[in-house]
Amino acid sequence: MGRLIDDADSIRALLTSARVIAVVGLSGNAHRPSNEVASYMQRHGYRVIPVNPNETEVLGEECYPNLAGVPEKIDIVDCFRKTEEIASVVDEAIAVGARCVWMQLGIADPVAAARAQAAGLDVVMNRCIKVDHAVLLRN
Repeated sequence: MGRLIDDADSIRALLTSARVIAVVGLSGNAHRPSNEVASYMQRHGYRVIPVNPNETEVLGEECYPNLAGVPEKIDIVDCFRKTEEIASVVDEAIAVGARCVWMQLGIADPVAAARAQAAGLDVVMNRCIKVDHAVLLRN
């Protein structure tokens, strides 16, 4: 059973142990929040994998149309999708065996979160991974 992660210690532990972040909805536009967040995480040593059917390459990385196309193990699926699209992202995350689904600030789907947890994935909702990293893992 996965956990709903919402406390500083658990988020710090997750961000410390994770290495590969698949960013669903990552835009090639440097002015979009998804690009800013992913670029920050990349600069801080994470392997960022872009997932967006409308892009071929983002931040120097090959972009995949969906999570099923990603050829490596994913620690965190970081979701930059509308709340109504989260359920399908969670289904994909479960199918590929990701460790965690992270719904960015302003995004929360408790039903999809419960399904992810039942499948053994940890879940973070309504939080910015960049902000949490900056606050909890200042170097």
